[in-house]
Amino acid sequence: MQFSCTLIAAGILLLTSCECAQTALSAEPYKVVNTTKVGGEGGFDYVFADAEGRRLYIPRPGGSSSRVSVFDLDTLMSVGEIPNTNGVHGVAVDPNSNHGFSSSKPVIMFDTKTLQTIKAIDVQGNPDAIFFDSASQKVFVLSHRAPNATVLNPTDGSVVGTIDLGGAPEQAASDGQGHVYIALEDKDKVAVVDANSLKVIAQYDLAGKGGGPAGLAMDAKNHILFACCHSPQTMVILNADDGKIITSLPIGNGVDGAGFNPSTMEAFSSQRDGTLTIVKENSPTSFEVEQNVVTKSGAKTCTLDTKTNQIFLITAEPAPPSAQGQGGQNGRGGRWLPDSFTILVVGH
Repeated sequence: MQFSCTLIAAGILLLTSCECAQTALSAEPYKVVNTTKVGGEGGFDYVFADAEGRRLYIPRPGGSSSRVSVFDLDTLMSVGEIPNTNGVHGVAVDPNSNHGFSSSKPVIMFDTKTLQTIKAIDVQGNPDAIFFDSASQKVFVLSHRAPNATVLNPTDGSVVGTIDLGGAPEQAASDGQGHVYIALEDKDKVAVVDANSLKVIAQYDLAGKGGGPAGLAMDAKNHILFACCHSPQTMVILNADDGKIITSLPIGNGVDGAGFNPSTMEAFSSQRDGTLTIVKENSPTSFEVEQNVVTKSGAKTCTLDTKTNQIFLITAEPAPPSAQGQGGQNGRGGRWLPDSFTILVVGH
């Protein structure tokens, strides 16, 4: 009996020690854990981590050299490129069909294992953001010009419909139950799309709490949306079921990307000013700014590797006035220094 009690006590002590270790780990601050300069000419926009395929997709628009650069998600070594992606802004991947799609004109459909082009898909508008909704098995190609969304079948690349969202779309998120939420940057709203009927069923007004939403993330389990805005510089948190605003929190300047990690219950937004804001969801009604991570100037878009809980960002060094004819466009009328393009990894 005494031996059994000793074993039980030891077990409790071990369990308590493990729990304390996990708590200490989760409490550690985020920081830049890896900086890899990969160079290459051209601009950049959205970055996308394919956690299942272990690849990192980075668009590099720039005239005849427009392409998607692809890296190993674990080593950040180059694994190839997808060429001829005119004016590319982002990439979406369907892990079931192993098909990827570039938000370019035309959209390039490619094999994610070989990176070989499968077909070019003519679309209307001017493709910008792109999003794969696993629940409806559809790819949403988003454009600031009407039609604001062109919807593709990821299996064969066929166009299944278009949607006029009533505004210029930026980032999208899904509840996994047939609804896709899309930030409308010029209307200060979030559009709610029925992914089956391809119709806008609601528009949530940010009610003056935030303007120019460029980043959007979602806690699908608790139906919470995180709309990250330019002016004022805020993360507006709202109920995805009815659009009611729960609260708003300050973020950095120049947001262009956001995400949510269900493993840590944290939302995050990346800003051009070189900050990554981490917001902790304590409960569906309680949120707080947990940290503002110093990243690097220009690192305005981000993506989450759900297997490692690391956040990836991209940026480059701005060119001085004397070198403005070199490098790639930086989105502010200037250009980047050649071969200064860098991947940042944020973690614990």
